[in-house]
Amino acid sequence: MPINADYRGPADLPQVIPVFPLPGALLLPRGQMPLNIFEPRYLAMVDDALRDGHRLIGMIQPDISHSQDEARPALFRVGCVGRITQLAEAGDGRYILELTGIVRFKVVEEMSVLTAYRQCKVDYFPYLDDFTARKGEEAVDREALLVVLTDFLKANNLKVDWEGVESAPNEALVNALAMMSPYGPPEKQAMLEAPDLKTRAEILIAVTEMDLARKNTSGDTGLQ
Repeated sequence: MPINADYRGPADLPQVIPVFPLPGALLLPRGQMPLNIFEPRYLAMVDDALRDGHRLIGMIQPDISHSQDEARPALFRVGCVGRITQLAEAGDGRYILELTGIVRFKVVEEMSVLTAYRQCKVDYFPYLDDFTARKGEEAVDREALLVVLTDFLKANNLKVDWEGVESAPNEALVNALAMMSPYGPPEKQAMLEAPDLKTRAEILIAVTEMDLARKNTSGDTGLQ
């Protein structure tokens, strides 16, 4: 697999992938996620991903509410596979890397493996539209998204690079804001599983409006 891989469909990806369960982590197609890898099992996962040439890691959230084993929690059924596109050694045994999202997947089954990290057989076919960049972005209500972003920034005394925001295509804007949002696993999972970009933007707007209303009612304007 070349370094600059081009994924055009499910046939370009392996059916079994390593998965990294991480609460609150949301990776979306063509989004970039920085990761600080330090646990031995995940260091081994990165080493193996580099060794096999695919450089792929599936990001998925643990489903804590339906888990009986804290050491090996149940997984949500939908995640997103990303490719390692940047990698650096920290000098103290850690890897600092960046994943670039490719496509969402549904977990078919978790495999019985000898590796310390978990692996799943996955299905990409429910998310074929993920392979098409900027699919459906014309349906996004960009004005409503920018209004709620402005309100959120004001409420939390935050600033943003408005020049970058205004020049960003709708897909990049929606996915970046969703990935960076400070909300919990249920909200992140809802945005991940949204059937299209328009719905993801609507979920993000609704969650943010509810969060702002709660903070206004309580008088709390700080991030939780």
